[in-house]
Amino acid sequence: MPVNLSAPDPASLLPVPGVELGIASAGIKKPGRKDVLVLRIAPDSEVVGVFTQNRFCAAPVTVCKEHLHNDKGIRALVVNTGNANAGTGADGLARARKTCEALAAELGFRPEQVLPFSTGVILEPLPLDKLVAALPAACADLRPANWATAAEAIMTTDIVAKAASRKVALDGVEFAVTGIAKGSGMIHPNMATMLSFLATDAPVSCEALEAMLRHAVNKSFNCISVDGDTSTNDACILIATGSTPAPVIMDDGDARFASLQAAVTEVMIQLAQAIVRDGEGATKFMEVRVEGGRDEAECKQVAYAIARSPLVKTAFFASDPNLGRILAAVGYAGLSDLDVERIRLWLGNVLVAENGGRAASYREAEGARVMAAPEIAVRVDLARGNTVATVWTCDFSYDYVKINAEYRT
Repeated sequence: MPVNLSAPDPASLLPVPGVELGIASAGIKKPGRKDVLVLRIAPDSEVVGVFTQNRFCAAPVTVCKEHLHNDKGIRALVVNTGNANAGTGADGLARARKTCEALAAELGFRPEQVLPFSTGVILEPLPLDKLVAALPAACADLRPANWATAAEAIMTTDIVAKAASRKVALDGVEFAVTGIAKGSGMIHPNMATMLSFLATDAPVSCEALEAMLRHAVNKSFNCISVDGDTSTNDACILIATGSTPAPVIMDDGDARFASLQAAVTEVMIQLAQAIVRDGEGATKFMEVRVEGGRDEAECKQVAYAIARSPLVKTAFFASDPNLGRILAAVGYAGLSDLDVERIRLWLGNVLVAENGGRAASYREAEGARVMAAPEIAVRVDLARGNTVATVWTCDFSYDYVKINAEYRT
């Protein structure tokens, strides 16, 4: 079961003026399941995105990039679960484009004003007829307060829907920031394996929105790992409708920029941590903090060596303080000039290692006590600089293997 994570209260999710969401069941993988989501957004909204760095990126990722680059004024998003439309070649691209054409015809937009997204099984053709047949029902369901149901509609192996909201006051005017995400397996940054859609009614220029998105992603979705696998379909979209009147935030020189960026980042961190808490088969949620680095890149390099180690993750599942596995991961992280004599390692508030070996004060019973908890903090001091980076991960359980062994059945 997810680690200290429950479904969001629909009443806590703020509608965003200028965004409507509609949900339908297409039966793409399972009959009767909510598996299609449509978002309709106000004219003149700014829309920016970041996508997977996997070279085998899915057809909808390619089409999304094309449509964003064309800058024709994005008016709608369409998401399907149950099929990734990845590894499908020219036929997959054609099906993604036909999806955009069908939704555009339904809503009265141009196809290039639609962004498509898919998630699910790779290397199988998208059942276009089922998806297109469900679009009228999704459009008929379009409502501003549909965020909670939308979060359910984009789930794949997720157990719990993921959504979050913040309210932010900028010069006395209140704006909403609301977002949803899906993700449970194939989670590792580059940009991070998930789908996520966030919106605000604040008026923001495209350039300022791009800066906010990249900052927030690097502090959230690029700080998580479940299993070290980067998907073909990653996408994170940030929308600014500008539907609540106020002067446009043009760049980070605007005094309001930092407050809105902080709210967007907080929502993304909450969603990112929810993905890890709902990691496939997860029973433990771990925060890995690496400090004393020369720069953020090397801190993250060490943190991810720990976070994606199967030996570390299985030890945490068993509550087994086999903490030499953490030191081994630090050692093979790739910092060739690392002075291991200066490294210190803590589990929770317990000092485990220093001076190149076990701390004199460490007792295994203390390590076992910390590891028995559902949430565990690991802290490493590299003692070579002043930079800190934090990533979040989960354990590997028997259920992780079972879920992935039976994924297509």
